[in-house]
Amino acid sequence: MTTGDQPPIETVQAYPVEQPMQPHHGAPILVLGIVSLLCSCFVAGIVAWVLANSDLREMDAGRMDPSGRGLTQAGKVCGIISVVLGIVAVITWTLLVVTGTYTGAKWF
Repeated sequence: MTTGDQPPIETVQAYPVEQPMQPHHGAPILVLGIVSLLCSCFVAGIVAWVLANSDLREMDAGRMDPSGRGLTQAGKVCGIISVVLGIVAVITWTLLVVTGTYTGAKWF
């Protein structure tokens, strides 16, 4: 057999090809958390909390870029604080209305 008659050599990859990681959403989650605190909008806090949990789960599974973990955790904490403060405010307002303490009096 001459060299021209030999079948081509097949190359086999020793390691599987790594899938690219999804980009993190740390900055938007942090912005949502901060906005929820500054605007007393606990709906934005709930959204930040849910998105942060989803991103952290993906980061733990190795499917998302972990470089945004700090931003994501900070946004989650801001969202949790906003939700807790919103719940406390609603409970306080409800108690004031039920007990008759809140009369809606104007200060001027």
